[in-house]
Amino acid sequence: MNDAEQNFFRPKWRRVAITAFCAGWSALEWITGNPFWGVIFTAMFFYCLWKYWYTFDENSSAE
Repeated sequence: MNDAEQNFFRPKWRRVAITAFCAGWSALEWITGNPFWGVIFTAMFFYCLWKYWYTFDENSSAE
């Protein structure tokens, strides 16, 4: 992740919003019977969990 992306996602509400959006869209695709898009958005959801929650460094100063 480059510095510009890290600064954009520094506020926690943005990371919550994008992760919740991917989870919601994934659920929508599975409920409506579109497994192809369901798998894609499920993968995006897990990527968000990994990138923005598990490995995100809130303490780095990339200014």
